[in-house]
Amino acid sequence: MKKNFLLLILLFIGYCGFSQDIVNGVVMNAADDRPIERVHIVNLNQVKGTISNEEGEFELQATVNDTLYFSYLGFRSIKVRVTNDWLKYGNVKVKMTELGIALEEVVLSPVTLTGYLEIDAKNIPIYENYRYSISGLNTGYEGGDNSPNAVSRVLGSIFNPADVLHNIFGQRPKQMRKLRQMKEEQEIRQLLQNKYDRETLTALLQVEKAEINEILLRCNYSKDFMKTANDLQILDAISGCYEEFKVLQKR
Repeated sequence: MKKNFLLLILLFIGYCGFSQDIVNGVVMNAADDRPIERVHIVNLNQVKGTISNEEGEFELQATVNDTLYFSYLGFRSIKVRVTNDWLKYGNVKVKMTELGIALEEVVLSPVTLTGYLEIDAKNIPIYENYRYSISGLNTGYEGGDNSPNAVSRVLGSIFNPADVLHNIFGQRPKQMRKLRQMKEEQEIRQLLQNKYDRETLTALLQVEKAEINEILLRCNYSKDFMKTANDLQILDAISGCYEEFKVLQKR
């Protein structure tokens, strides 16, 4: 009898350990209470993501004290903590505030084509950034322009991982371990693919935008890459740099 009782307790504990709670709610515009479609919601603790439907409704795996991050173009991103009441009663209304964006005048400089290939090819701007590969390492390194010290900058970024990388990677092992989860979560990847503001990355990794730039510079990515890359490309760059950092630290 006692063995059966203990078995039931163990089964109950195992069920509680593997069961996951689901939170649900509706995302609305704070100005008029209209639902907002395709809002990206990310659980910063569990690195899970989802998107609100056309009625603004969403469901996401979460537990008590998890933080959900809501982001949508043209609206102020917000963080919401999951509470016991939310899990118990569900259907929480999350209201987002629209941002007032003043668009600046954009001046386009047209490229005048003559119809002659040799002349037109010289008039088209080219970004001369170079990637270097090193035998024994799986990835390449971006050395920026083709300057005499480009290779030495690359070697410096590989063989001196202390300084900035140690301060950022070494002091945040929990956050950096999320990189692999972020790369595998399809909703996260889709979200980052369409974003360029680094806000979701800073929220997930708990780093500042300036620190992201420091990481990329230290890993020898060019300023052109940092200006033009979307958040998914930035994620992949940081992830690759972190994996190499771990290998070098072991050696």
